Amino acid sequence: MSEHAGEATRLLKALANEKRLMILCMLVEGEHNVGELNARLDLSQSALSQHLAVLREDGLVDARRDAQSVYYSLPRGAARRIIETLHGLYCGTARRAR
Repeated sequence: MSEHAGEATRLLKALANEKRLMILCMLVEGEHNVGELNARLDLSQSALSQHLAVLREDGLVDARRDAQSVYYSLPRGAARRIIETLHGLYCGTARRAR
């Protein structure tokens, strides 16, 4: 556990911020560019860019450029599985059925 404690801490810190959690949950649904994310979130574009920069630095999102657009997605791994689980519990049909 101690060798992965830093990675777990970065993930939990990102998830503790409501806006970053919303970004990650949107990315569970698939790749999105900044404009698509911005249209669904109550954030200024500069605030969204700052949150995405934090998530990129922590390795929680992948970014790829296509012409003038940057597309974000979740990389494979433990963090993605945890985010998918949270999305299923709180955003999926199981949550609505309660």
